[in-house]
Amino acid sequence: MARVTQVQQIERENEQQALAFFETMLARLPDPRRRQGVRYPLKSVVVIALMAMVCGSDDAEAMQLWGEANAPWLCGMLELPHGPPSQDVFLAVFASLDPSAFGRVLSAWAQLLAAQLKQEPRHIAVDGKTSRGSFDAQAQQPAIHTVSAWLGERGLVLGAHKTEVKSNEITAIPELLRTLDLRGATLTMDTMGCQTDIAQVITDGGAHYLLAVKDNQPTLRQDIATTFVQTQQQERCALDDAGLPCETVTENDKGHGRVERRTVTLCRDLRWLSTAERWPGLSFVVKVERERTGQATQKTSIETAFYIGSGSMPNVTDVARFIRGHWSIETGLHWVLDVAFHEDHLRHRAKNTAQNMTTLRHFAINIIKQDKTRKVGVATARKRAGWDRNYLVRLLVGAIA
Repeated sequence: MARVTQVQQIERENEQQALAFFETMLARLPDPRRRQGVRYPLKSVVVIALMAMVCGSDDAEAMQLWGEANAPWLCGMLELPHGPPSQDVFLAVFASLDPSAFGRVLSAWAQLLAAQLKQEPRHIAVDGKTSRGSFDAQAQQPAIHTVSAWLGERGLVLGAHKTEVKSNEITAIPELLRTLDLRGATLTMDTMGCQTDIAQVITDGGAHYLLAVKDNQPTLRQDIATTFVQTQQQERCALDDAGLPCETVTENDKGHGRVERRTVTLCRDLRWLSTAERWPGLSFVVKVERERTGQATQKTSIETAFYIGSGSMPNVTDVARFIRGHWSIETGLHWVLDVAFHEDHLRHRAKNTAQNMTTLRHFAINIIKQDKTRKVGVATARKRAGWDRNYLVRLLVGAIA
C-alpha cells in the first residue's frame, strides 16, 4: 500500500510540475475577453485545449467531450469553478485570442527546447502550408497559409507566421525569421525563399542560408549552370591558379519502388555569377543531379537542381545532408498535420480561430515529438495519450525537460 501511495505521489508531482510550467508560459498571454462575465480563467481554457489536442481532440466539440470525460482530474488541478469548458467557450476564446501573442508563446518554448540541442550545425527548414478547411466562400475569406520554421534534428516547430491576404511567403518569411534565434544555424528554403532580402535577414541573424534556385531567378540559374560547365572542363581546371576545386559526394537510396542516385557537387568559384554581389554572404553554389530508376519499369529519369549558399567553411557532406533533410518539414510536419491531425478537413473559420488552432496543433506536435521512447506514429501516440493518462503526463513532463 505504501508503494502505491509513493507512486501516486510521484505522479501527482509530475502533474503539478507540468501544469505549473505551461501556466507560467501562458501567464503573459493577454486575455482578450471583458472581465465581466468571464467564467473560466484563460490559462485553464488553453491548457485543457492543449492536453485535449495531444489526446486526439481536433475540434472544440471533441475538446468539450474530453474535458467532461476527465472532469474530476482536471478540476483537481485547474481553476474550474464551473467544471470543464464547453465548446462555445473554446471557440470564443480562440476566436478572440491574439494569434501573434499565442505564436510568441509557442516560439519561446520551442526555442528553449532547441537551445538544449548540442548537435552542430543546426538545420532549420522553412516552408509554407495551406489549411484548406479554413476557406470560407460566403465570407470571401481565403484559406490561411502559414510559413513554419522546422528544426528537424529535434522535431520542433520553432515558430510560424500567417501570410496576409493578398500577400505571399516572400513577405511572411522575413517576419517569421526576425522572431527566431538563428545564430549558427543553416536555413534551407525552396525557390519562394530565394530572395536577396530574405538572405539579408538570415545573415543579419548570424545564420547561413542554402536556397533552391529555379526559373524564378533565370539569370542566377543560368550563371550557376555555366559555372559547373566551366569548372568541369579540364582546360579550365588546369589554368586555375586560385585553387578552387569542386567537392562531390554521391548518395544511393532505394525505396518506394525506385533506386535513386544523388550526386551533390559544391563549387566555391563564383566568377561566372553576374549577380553575386547582390547576395549577402554568398560563398558557394551547388548542383544536385538525381538519377531515378523505377524497379518495375527500369525507366530512368534525370533531374538537376541548383542552390546558392553562404558560410565560410561549407562542407559538401553537410550540404548534401541539409538538402536531403529539408524535406523532413514535409514528412515530419505537413504530412503529420494532414494525416494525424486532419488539418485540411477542419472547418474553423471565425475570426482568429483557424490561426490559433494551427498554433495549438504545432504545440501538440512539439510535445509528442519530444518523446524519444516513442515507437509508434504521432496518430497512435495521440490515441495512447487519450487512453493512458500516465502517458499524457509523461509527454507533458518530457516536453519541459
